Amino acid sequence: MTAPRTIALLGPQGATPDVGAVIAELGIKGPVALVRAGYQERESEDADLVKALGVPAVNLTLHARGNDVFASAGEFAAAYTARQQRLRYMQGFYRTRLDGIEDAARTISLRYVDPDLLEQEERVSVDQFRNVDHQHVERCQAVKAAFDKAWPADSAPVLAKHRREVRELMATTDALVIAGGHVATLLNRLQLFGVLDNVGTKPIIAWAAGAMVLTDRIVLFHDYPPYGSDIAQVMDTGFGLVPGYVVLPDPRRRINLEAKAGIQRFARRMAPATCVAMDHGERMVFEAGELRSAYATRLTTAGAAEREWSGEPSRFSTPHMFKVHV
Repeated sequence: MTAPRTIALLGPQGATPDVGAVIAELGIKGPVALVRAGYQERESEDADLVKALGVPAVNLTLHARGNDVFASAGEFAAAYTARQQRLRYMQGFYRTRLDGIEDAARTISLRYVDPDLLEQEERVSVDQFRNVDHQHVERCQAVKAAFDKAWPADSAPVLAKHRREVRELMATTDALVIAGGHVATLLNRLQLFGVLDNVGTKPIIAWAAGAMVLTDRIVLFHDYPPYGSDIAQVMDTGFGLVPGYVVLPDPRRRINLEAKAGIQRFARRMAPATCVAMDHGERMVFEAGELRSAYATRLTTAGAAEREWSGEPSRFSTPHMFKVHV
């Protein structure tokens, strides 16, 4: 996969999108290829977004194409559905393991013992989280690799047809724009149709879930979930075009930025990756794989939420504090 010249990661767009300003700043005239697969059945409701982009756009309709593939290619669809069900079971078992580590870590943290001992125990807990994360991702990747080997892209003619159409559409555009929505659906459709294989050196502008899938590790998080556990979990690997960062969209609704202990544990668990919370109006711009500018909130291994982080290193940066034992 050729690395794009420019990648711009943005915060959620909301009612007042800033993506058009970013496109203008990057000198993109259009047309652009638009991915809204994360919105599933509302994928084609793109009129307001296209207006905000300020340039012509071609919706790749990846969710609709996926529905056509699954309705037309019976054997492939059955195998894909079985793969996804297995991955869902594995994700549930992984969450159960995380719950056990979290319960133990909280219980230990409340003990009245020597602070140095508590710090050592915290390191043990973080190491356990990291090992379980690593093993889960490896197992999920093995399931996907086995599926890809058994069912290559050309094994289903309807899939091959849609992949060809997507490739031809992208050849007529100047950039790729990836919106947010349901992150798992977005990731799966981008993978299914090989979208990132056809970008070449064209710029990519992505936000929310779209930004998450461009990293090398997609992390689900919510300090205030409506139900279920509030423990962050690694969902999958992304495309790795922005390695070394964990993107956390919409932190105002999802992260308790005053919880120093929680931020510290999370940032240590994700190290050496840099954890960046991105709200509306915030962004990171990469050129040739290097971060060139940033305006966001960084979560540090010292438990701080560095608001208005500019991308510069800070005294809190300790990327190699922990080592994963595998």
